[in-house]
Amino acid sequence: MSPRQKVLIVDDEPDIRELLEITLGRMKLDTFSARNLGEAQALLGRETFDLCLTDMRLPDGTGLELVQHIQQRYPQVPVAMITAYGSLETAINALKAGAFDFLTKPVDLPRLRELVTSALRLPAPGGASTSIDRRLLGDSLPMRNLRKQIDKLARSQAPVYISGESGSGKELVARLIHEQGPRANRPFVPVNCGAIPTELMESEFFGHRKGSFSGAIEDNPGLFQAAHGGTLFLDEVADLPLAMQVKLLRAIQEKAVRSVGGQQETVVDVRILCATHKDLDAEVSAERFRQDLYYRLNVIELRVPPLRERRDDIETLASHVLKRLAAGTGHPPAKLHPLALEALKSYRFPGNVRELENMLERAHTLCENRQIEASDLRLAEGNCTAEAGVADLTRIDNLEHYLENVERKLILQALEETRWNRTAAAQRLNLSFRSMRYRLKKLGLD
Repeated sequence: MSPRQKVLIVDDEPDIRELLEITLGRMKLDTFSARNLGEAQALLGRETFDLCLTDMRLPDGTGLELVQHIQQRYPQVPVAMITAYGSLETAINALKAGAFDFLTKPVDLPRLRELVTSALRLPAPGGASTSIDRRLLGDSLPMRNLRKQIDKLARSQAPVYISGESGSGKELVARLIHEQGPRANRPFVPVNCGAIPTELMESEFFGHRKGSFSGAIEDNPGLFQAAHGGTLFLDEVADLPLAMQVKLLRAIQEKAVRSVGGQQETVVDVRILCATHKDLDAEVSAERFRQDLYYRLNVIELRVPPLRERRDDIETLASHVLKRLAAGTGHPPAKLHPLALEALKSYRFPGNVRELENMLERAHTLCENRQIEASDLRLAEGNCTAEAGVADLTRIDNLEHYLENVERKLILQALEETRWNRTAAAQRLNLSFRSMRYRLKKLGLD
C-alpha cells in the first residue's frame, strides 16, 4: 500500500486549522499543522510534504515569505494561499511569487477539495522537459529560458498572458503549459477572439438556452462550460469589444457564467491563458482594453521570442519542416544548399516560424533534385540583412518574379508595421480585405 500524501497547514486560527485537518483527513491525507512562520519552516526541514496551505497573515511574518522560502528550498512542494475575502491584490502577489493557487475566507470546502486534488496531481518539476524539448524546437538561449518558464508556469494555476508576434508559436506554448500541468487530462479549448462575430460572442462564451434568440433551436453550452476542469486559451484577446470585456471579467471573478436566456449561473473551473500580438499596455492606454481585465489576465507575462532573436535555431527548424514534408513520399528530405541556409539566417522573418514553414513548403515544391537553392526561397529583399535599393534593370531576368518580390516586400512591411494585423495592413496599402487575402494566399503568406 502506497504511503499517504502529506499536507502542511499553516494558520494561527485554531478553528481554521481544525476545519482543514478534518476536511483533508476525509480525503485520506495526513496533515501537519503550524501556527506561525517559524513552526512551518521547522516542519519543512524535518518532513517531506506534497502540499502546503498557508494563511496570508501570520503572527511572525506573512504567507508570501513562506511561499518564497518554499520556492527557494522545496520547489517540488506546491503552495496555496488563504486570503481574506476581497484581497485580490494579495492573491495576485502570491501567484506572482510562485503560489500554485489561492483560496478566500470563508473557505469554500468543495473549492478546497478541488484545489487540493489538482495540486496533488502535479508532476515533479522538470519531469516534462523531454516532451517540451521535442515539440518546442531550438537550443538557443531564448528557447532554453522559455522551456524553463513553461515548466514552472505549468505548476501554477495563475493566469498567464503570452505575448509575441504572429507566427511565433503562442498557441503551442499555451498547449504545453496545459499539458505539463495538473489539468492535462481535461479539455484545452482555444478560441480566436477576433474571429467571433460581435453579436454571437456572449452566446459563444457562455452558451444559450433554447428559444433565447432567433435560431436558438436547442440548448448549447458555451466555451467556458466546454473548458470546465481544463484550460481556456483566449487568442487575440485584445480584439474583444469593450462590452464583452466587462462580461468576461465578471465570469473570471465569480468563477461562474450565465447562459443567454438562462436564469441561473453555472459554476465553472477553468484556467485562463491568453495571447495577442498587440501591445496590451498600449491598448489599455488607448482605452480600447479595460485596465481591470488586464490586471486579471496579466498576472504573469510570458514572452515568446521572434525567430530573428533565435537565428541559431533556424537550421534545426528547417530540418524538422523538411523531414515532415518528405514523410510519406518515399523520398529522403530535401537538402538546403549552404547559401540557402545563409539566406534564411539573414532574413528578418516578420511572419516568424509560420512564415518559415510556408516558405520551405513552397521551396520544397519548386526545387530540383531535392536540393533547395537560395533562389527557390524567393526571399523578400527588404527583409534581408542588406536592404534592397533601386532595382538594377540589367539584373532582372524575370519581370514576373521581380514584381512578385516587390509585392511581397511591401505586404510584409505593412504587416510588420501593423503588428501582423491584416485589416490594418490592407488599409495602409489601400487594398480591400478580400484583395489582401488573395495576395497573401498567392504569395504563400497566409
